[in-house]
Amino acid sequence: MNNHKYVAMDVDSANIVVGVFDGKGKALMQCCLKLKAQAVREFFRMLSGTVHVTFEEGTQAAWLYELIRPLVAEVIVCNPRQNKLLKAGNKSDRIDVAKLARLLRLGELRPVYQGLDAAQDLKQVVHGYEALVSDTTRVMNRLKAIYRGRGVSCKGEGIYRPVQRQWWLAKLKTKQLQQRATYLYSELDCLEELRAEAEKAVGRAARRQKAYKWLSSVPGLGPIRTAQILATVITPERFRGKRQFWPYCGLAVVTRSSSDYEWVGENSRRKQKRIQTLGLNQNYNRTMKAVFKGATLSALGKNKEFRAYYERLCHQGMRPEMA
Repeated sequence: MNNHKYVAMDVDSANIVVGVFDGKGKALMQCCLKLKAQAVREFFRMLSGTVHVTFEEGTQAAWLYELIRPLVAEVIVCNPRQNKLLKAGNKSDRIDVAKLARLLRLGELRPVYQGLDAAQDLKQVVHGYEALVSDTTRVMNRLKAIYRGRGVSCKGEGIYRPVQRQWWLAKLKTKQLQQRATYLYSELDCLEELRAEAEKAVGRAARRQKAYKWLSSVPGLGPIRTAQILATVITPERFRGKRQFWPYCGLAVVTRSSSDYEWVGENSRRKQKRIQTLGLNQNYNRTMKAVFKGATLSALGKNKEFRAYYERLCHQGMRPEMA
């Protein structure tokens, strides 16, 4: 243990506050580094022994992980939502570093999977496509908000169609509102063009993955959903089995029970009572749940076997969202 060093890093947009501790938790060094690759490399090359490093998931996490991983024995990018200790008591960069190092030394950190270098290309393309989808939805919502704000009903998709735009613009009584809506229409046209290009790029990148052909054969999983699974999961080996995969996708049933045992004479036994179910787990990957829910809804409309199974579950009393 004397040769082990535990390094915790608090990262912001320009600086890194670093603390180095030994196996007993004694502070060996504290310093501030510039957020530059050369400065980070020089710092870790200076450290001797077996070095363990941790920092919280954030904007620079993937870049720092790739930079530091070849230089040390272990790098843990931890989940900040799980670090309850950091929220207790006083807070500063140096205090947070000391607490992170303590959790690292005790093995109490929840790591965030960073993935393989080979999957980064697909991951970036998929993230670009998802950002364009989100931006397109936001612009469409803003357009409808203009009309609803003037008491104009605008249900359906007709408001977005180019052939109907002049008719819809005429419903706005002032030139300023018409100009504002025109800007949004122009923005929407640009986003839809970029979205179509990104969708093609996602398909090309996904088809280069070995698992694409197998996954895309599943009912409800088209090219985009398949690419999202490949870019998010990366490898099934990161999960021990399906019981770990279901919660990651938000598909695990949460159960609650208490006072489970009773005494009968001199012996204790488990009570014969029904365990309460509280729906699906709340801590999950949003992309994966959206993919599987969307695939399920799509398959229910096209696959008779899926539809019959779903209706049978509902008939047996299961809630539709659970089915």
